[in-house]
This record gives sequence, structure tokens and C-alpha cells, in this order.
Amino acid sequence: MKRKVKKNLISLKTIVVIICILIFSCFCSSEFALAGLVTFQKEYTYQASEADSKLSCRTIFLEQVKRLLLEELGAYLESETEVKNLQLTKDQITVLTAGIVRAEIIDERWDGKKYYLKAKITADPRDVAKSIEKLRQDRQKMKELEETRKKAAEALKEVEKLKKELEKAKAGKAEQEQYKNAVNRLSARDWFEKGIALYFVGTPQEIMEAFTRAIELNPKDAMAYYNRCVSYGKLGDYRQAIRDYNRAIELNPKYASAFYNRGKAYADLGDSRQAIRDLKTAARMGSKAAQDALRSIGVEW
Repeated sequence: MKRKVKKNLISLKTIVVIICILIFSCFCSSEFALAGLVTFQKEYTYQASEADSKLSCRTIFLEQVKRLLLEELGAYLESETEVKNLQLTKDQITVLTAGIVRAEIIDERWDGKKYYLKAKITADPRDVAKSIEKLRQDRQKMKELEETRKKAAEALKEVEKLKKELEKAKAGKAEQEQYKNAVNRLSARDWFEKGIALYFVGTPQEIMEAFTRAIELNPKDAMAYYNRCVSYGKLGDYRQAIRDYNRAIELNPKYASAFYNRGKAYADLGDSRQAIRDLKTAARMGSKAAQDALRSIGVEW
């Protein structure tokens, strides 16, 4: 009987030891996972003008804080082995990470006159390196991100210029509307980058909704229509995709990728004549994908 009790006690001790080892292993694994993350934070306080609202303040200063955070993250990633091996400049890394990581607001306060914002960016260099490598293989996406960063900088300069002009003289409705439109274009850039970031972690529906918000804020953005088209295509809604491709081409008649993808959408709907017509147009504009597609079916362009 004593031997049996002793044996049971030994077994119990063994189980306790195993449980402790498992808990410790899980803790270590969690710590190791967290150790790979880097976080950068920035904060901003702003004296609002009469033309500002909480929303306009958030849009303007989230863009400013995001720009500083992306530059800081870019400088850090440039020295990391995973990213260094990609042989990119700091500016290129900054542009690409804008379409991969998102700035998160962790605190904001608004009393009608002053606005305070605190935001952070958190990233895993290994995950960012993998995403950057995927983006580099898509030259169209790289071009779009470079352009959207440029447009965001231009929109921010315009907002600051208009704000100074509004402070000098009493603003009328026309001036206030101009300021509002500039802020909207800036916000549209943020939604565009959010849509690109969702390509890695989001669903087609989430991607579509991000680009829809960008379009609502800036209805003349051909790239936003084009990227929403891709989401509709993934959802199998080729007719809606074609309507968006039409709008993108209307806004930018030299949009080769839009012609190419509209051709693919027509092909999915069984309209081979229109599909070949669009592929030929894209091929003449220099689209290698369109040229390869036509070559594969023995069609000259």
C-alpha cells in the first residue's frame, strides 16, 4: 500500500514538473515572439483654426505623425539584416512600409480649440521584409505607393498653405470649401494606403471598403477605382469591376493596367472580342502582361 501511495506521489510530481515546463515554454515562446516587434511613438499638439474640426485635425496630424513614424521605422529597418539584404534605400523602404504597416492612434483629445494626438507604429522586421519582397514583385503596386506618398505630401503642403491664408483673412464659404477638399484628398491618401495594406491581411470585402472610402473622399482618383476593381474581380463581380475600370480609364486614358485588367474581366464574362481589344490597347501602351497574353493566343497588336 505504501509503495502504491509513493508511486502515485512520484507520478503526481512528474505531472506537475511537466506542466511547469509547458507553461515556461509557452511564456518563453510568447516573449520570443514579442521580442521581434519594434514600436515607435510620436505625439502632436495643435492649435486649431476656425476652419478646423476634430476630423480635419486628425487627418492633418495623423499624416504628419505617420510620416515621421515611417521615416523612423525606415531608418531602423534599413539596418536590419532581413531588409538590408533587399538592397533598398531608406526612402524606398519608407514608401513600401507605408503600404504594409498602419499607424495606430493610441490617444487623442479635442476641446474645440486644441487637438492632441499620440500614435504608434508596430512592426516585425521579418514580416515587413516578406511583405516588401511581395510588393517589389508587383511593379504596378510599387509605382502606386510611390505616387500616393507623393500626393499625400502635396496635399499636406496645400492644406498648410490654405490654413495660413485662412488665418490671414476672414474665410468665406469658398475658401472653407477649398480647405475642406484639400483635407479630404489627404484623408483619401490614408484610406488608399490602408487598402494596399489590407492586401496582406484583409478580405476582398475589407479591401473594397477601404478604396470606396478613398473614392468618396476623392472621386477623381483613378488609382482608387482601379484597386477597387481588383477587389470586385476577386469577389466575382466582373460587371461592377468593368464599371470601375471604365471610370479609371476615363480619368486616366493612358492607364495600361486598367485596360489589361478590364480585358481580363471581359474574358471572364465571355466577351472575347472586347477582351482582345482592351489587351491590344494595353499591349501598345507597353504592358508586358498584355503582350504575353496576346502572344499566347497568337494575336498581334
